[in-house]
Amino acid sequence: MNRLADSRSPYLLQHADNPVHWQEWGPDALASARERDVPILLSVGYAACHWCHVMAHESFEDDATAELMNANFVCVKVDREERPDLDAIYMTATVAMTGQGGWPMTCFLTPDGAPFYCGTYYPRIAHGGMPSFTQVLDAIVDTWRTRREDVTRAGDAVVTELTRSAGAVPAGGAPTADALDAAVASVLQDEDTAHGGFGGAPKFPPSALLEGLIRHTERTGSSDVHDAVERTASAMARGGIHDQLAGGFARYSVDAEWIVPHFEKMLYDNAQLLRVYAHLARRTSSPEYTRVAAGIVDFLLRDLRTETGAFASSLDADTEGVEGLTYVWTPEELVDVLGFDDGVWAAGLLGVGASGTFEAGTSVAQLLETPDDPARWARVREALFAYRLTRPQPARDDKVVTAWNGLAIGALAEAGAGLGEPEWVDAARAAAEAVVDLHVVDGRVRRASLGGEVGESAGVLEDYAALAAGLLALYQATGEGRWLQTACALLEAALEHFADAEAPGAWFDTADDAEVLVSRPRDPVDGATPSGASTIADALLTAAALATPDLSERYRIAADASLARAALLLERVPRSAGNWLAVAEAAVRGPLQVAVATDGATALLDAARRDAPGGTVVVGGVPDSAPLLVDRPLVDGQAAAYVCRGFVCERPVTDSAELAAALAR
Repeated sequence: MNRLADSRSPYLLQHADNPVHWQEWGPDALASARERDVPILLSVGYAACHWCHVMAHESFEDDATAELMNANFVCVKVDREERPDLDAIYMTATVAMTGQGGWPMTCFLTPDGAPFYCGTYYPRIAHGGMPSFTQVLDAIVDTWRTRREDVTRAGDAVVTELTRSAGAVPAGGAPTADALDAAVASVLQDEDTAHGGFGGAPKFPPSALLEGLIRHTERTGSSDVHDAVERTASAMARGGIHDQLAGGFARYSVDAEWIVPHFEKMLYDNAQLLRVYAHLARRTSSPEYTRVAAGIVDFLLRDLRTETGAFASSLDADTEGVEGLTYVWTPEELVDVLGFDDGVWAAGLLGVGASGTFEAGTSVAQLLETPDDPARWARVREALFAYRLTRPQPARDDKVVTAWNGLAIGALAEAGAGLGEPEWVDAARAAAEAVVDLHVVDGRVRRASLGGEVGESAGVLEDYAALAAGLLALYQATGEGRWLQTACALLEAALEHFADAEAPGAWFDTADDAEVLVSRPRDPVDGATPSGASTIADALLTAAALATPDLSERYRIAADASLARAALLLERVPRSAGNWLAVAEAAVRGPLQVAVATDGATALLDAARRDAPGGTVVVGGVPDSAPLLVDRPLVDGQAAAYVCRGFVCERPVTDSAELAAALAR
């Protein structure tokens, strides 16, 4: 029977009515496979995944296919967002076997969990050189029955390779300015200068990489790098990947021009993009970037904030089984909603033409140029969004993931402080309270919760790291010491349970006391989200400047050792080391620290938050109220900013112009 009805995962609950006898991953599933002497059919996906829905409708809801699955396999469903450790292991195996990965992921395992055949989506009917799902099932059943030794040998070989590939990246020297310059030059060779972004279609927002490149321009003043960042940021902001009516960004664009998105909206994308656009808004004073950042916040608070104040994971790619149903338009619809004059004007502005940019003559709204009548655009935008809300809406995955909430907390706190939006900081505080109160249990982090009930899945490295980094940003934005204290406790737990004792600076993605799998995963490469390793390095570097002296040195040593492991990644795969680049840029710059001693006035502190380069640690408060403010008094009764690079400090300054000059040096 299907055992998913009591799951805490919205994705697994989507499959609770399948005729397939699904169960969750765990000892019972493996024991059942041993007792029945059958392989495990492992299916991995997530709630917002379009092709996961397609395979479910085609195969998992089909009685005949389910009968074949139930008779010959122990069928296990995994939410990749809830169990990133399992996803990482079996995705590595899938890529090794097929040369590509993605979701849904379909793996066949021995009862001990060793993968011997892996793939992704399989269609109901064979086409385009792809076998049907039932053909794959029949072949696996035959191989299991007639060539068991081959299966065992293949599984053992894959496990051996998984173990080998999970070794630590060799340590190099500390990142140097020259090494970072070379990494950035390599990245720019892959830029699509015509359409923005890097590489070809499909195009994903290179969020972490953009942050690293912005920091590089702040350090070097490179106009070439700045122009590349602006081309990408502006193209994404005007493209269909950006929801021009409601704010926020879709997961990726299927084309090279950012026109047609894959419509799912993920918390982790929007959190990272908020940081990027808010940073650009601070650096350029651009109304466009300020508008985009504010729109992302609107989306987060309106569409993803849960009743607890934390943030849900995603909005679905499909609406009632149809991709894009909520979002696309025809010229006739615009006229019907807005009237003839405004409808025709909006069609030209939004790129909605008779031929369409999507399917069946429909178009995804773009913003082809800056509206010549902002008041008219505001009225039209409001009317179109109100009408769009009358359409069927995509489902929401209400699962609250620790790591992604950490990214959102940090982005909201940093953007709110830098752009003078205190309500954004308030939202970050509310999310932090919700996540810390529910997800931190006896000093350890849980991965996710649903409906105010925390799940059993243990947090992985990215959960500890992203939450710690987010709380450190919130501490800087609020001066509330509880966030620094909690962040340091998380870092202590991470150092104890995730650091590789045999390779200083290397990290495992699962804890030393986590469930034992066929391999203990670790992947320092940055992907759709920053890797746990680069994020913990970021948090440690920041905490070293904020913590008490007894902890500061410990964190600095750990951060330096972690960055030494990044040298090879920055050299060989710089496009997949965007967060490492951002952390390394901060480290090479000092790291930069600004302590603003105040008597209650905030003008100088506000200027520091607005003008500081990315990665700068900024703390303000009365003298001696925080470790970074010890022995840093007012100057002639006025607020004073103390600017330090590493262990070298300049004389204190007392006005915003002097502070800006000090920060620019």
